[in-house]
Amino acid sequence: MKADIHPKNYRTVIFHDNSSGERFLVGSTVQTQKTEKWIDGVEYPIAFVDVSSASHPFYTGQEKVMDTAGRVERFKARAAKAKKA
Repeated sequence: MKADIHPKNYRTVIFHDNSSGERFLVGSTVQTQKTEKWIDGVEYPIAFVDVSSASHPFYTGQEKVMDTAGRVERFKARAAKAKKA
């Protein structure tokens, strides 16, 4: 193997999924500000993510609609109008 080809800041990080509350312990180079204790009692850096395999519809098989300012309703209205035409 080649020497010195891996990033210097590679370490074990806790990833916390804000949508599902699930937590994963994975190696990463992500920049973090906080640390928390894992179930093994060791303190690790923690990164917060909005979507992971625990909450993504592709992996969970559940459709989740995140409506922002009525966009879903406007889309459904346009789709219904186009279907009638």
